This record gives sequence, C-alpha cells and structure tokens, in this order.
Amino acid sequence: MATGNKSLLWLLLLSSSLLCFGSELDIQCLKSVQQSVIDPSGVLKSSWDFANSTNNFICQFSGVRCWYSGDGGNILASLSLSNLGLQGPFPQGLLNCSSITSLDLSSNNFSGPIPPDISRQMPNLMSLDLSYNSFSGSIPQNISNMNYLYTLNLEHNQLSGQIPPQFSLLTRLTTFSVADNLLSGPIPSMLQKFSASNFVGNQGLYEAPLDECSASGKRKGWIRIRLHRINDESSIGAAVGFVAGFVVAFYFPHRFICSERLRSYIVRIFIHGANEHFQQQY
Repeated sequence: MATGNKSLLWLLLLSSSLLCFGSELDIQCLKSVQQSVIDPSGVLKSSWDFANSTNNFICQFSGVRCWYSGDGGNILASLSLSNLGLQGPFPQGLLNCSSITSLDLSSNNFSGPIPPDISRQMPNLMSLDLSYNSFSGSIPQNISNMNYLYTLNLEHNQLSGQIPPQFSLLTRLTTFSVADNLLSGPIPSMLQKFSASNFVGNQGLYEAPLDECSASGKRKGWIRIRLHRINDESSIGAAVGFVAGFVVAFYFPHRFICSERLRSYIVRIFIHGANEHFQQQY
C-alpha cells in the first residue's frame, strides 16, 4: 500500500512535464516493444491495436496500466507482460517509456544480456521483475542508479559474475532475489538483510545470510580431496594416518564435511581403500 502511494505521488510530480508529449512517446514505446519481441501466441499482436483512434486507447492494451490526469491526459505507468510465452532479447523501445514505474517480464523465454544502460532507459522504475527467463551475462551495476527501486527480482536466470557492490546504494529495496543463477562472490552488506532463500542456487555466492558451512566453503574455494592408493612402499606412518582419518571421518563427519551426500561417498571410498590396502599387505 505504501509503495502504491509513493508511486502515485511520483507520477503526480511527473505529470506536468509529460502530459503534453507523454502519449506520443508511450505509443512509440509500445510499438517498438511489440515489434522487437517474438510473440508465438500472438498475444501482443492481437491485443495491441495501434489503428485504434479512441482517446487513451493504449491504456486498454493487455498488460498496460495508465495513470489518468484530471484533464483527460494519460501517462503509461506500468507494463506487465508476465507468462505470455514471449521470446527474444530484452525488449527494445523502452527508452521512450520515460514515465514507467513498473516493468514485469517474468515467466517468459527472454534471453541475452540485460541492457547495461537500463537505468537510463527507465530511470523512474520502482519495480523490476525479470525472473524465470534465460537472461545471461552480468547484472548491470547501472541498476544501482534507480533511486526509487523497491522491488528487484532476477531469480531463475543464467546471470553470472558478482552482485554489483554498488547495490548497497539501493536503500529503498524491500523485495530482492537473485536465487537460481550462476553468480559468485560476496553478497553486498546492504543486501544481507534478505533471507538466504533469495540467494540459494548460486554455487559461488558467500557471506551472510547464507549458512556458515556453505559460506566458508565458497570463501576458501572447493576442497579437493585427492585419494592416493596405498601401495607396498607406503610407510607405516601413512597407514596409521589413513586408519586414523577413516575413524575420525566415520564417527565425526559433521565436523569436517557439510554435505551428507559427500560424507557417505567418502566413507565408501575409505572402506574400499582399506580393503585394497589389507589385500596388498596380506
């Protein structure tokens, strides 16, 4: 509710400068979006009819929300194209939607990079949802320039690299998720207030709020365990160390290995190695 009121207030401030030409820019913006996306189901082709000449006709388009002024003008406020089966790169033409405060492209098949200058295209965004697509490449640090951003959802894509440390500047964020990507590196301090579920599925991420076991593993890198076969020339000390290591790993695995799957796997290797050792000895 609070976010809605702030959005309305911001649109009021924009109205004086946008009402005179906002409609033409909005029409151009939506035309460019329609032409730049692959629309297998024909949703935008059938519902976005630019031949319509009625007043504020674009506000009747599927997924389009407008704010109406007192003198009959209109401003494009949000664009919600979620779950329409749309494909292709990030839609072109959004640069002309200068007044838009909410963009939802979630649950489609968009791919490729997120525009590095996305904040210049849509400087007034309060909500950006690109989740459940196939966007790849790095997360643009340019997003940190979106001073009014309250919601940023990038989960379930193929984004790689680090979460830009500049995201600590997004102090208004109340909803944030980058879960299920290919991200690595530390989580910026200002984002550590969000729960671990918003960061899971990124094998290279560490720092709070991820659990201590996974975090320490990422900081120090993956522990590579190399098991060498004990042969006839192995010293008694190596054999004793092998047996001692087996006992410790068997009875106290939780102190050394975080993954239950990995624990059972290592125990099987230890047993197999021990059998080979004793067969060679006797």
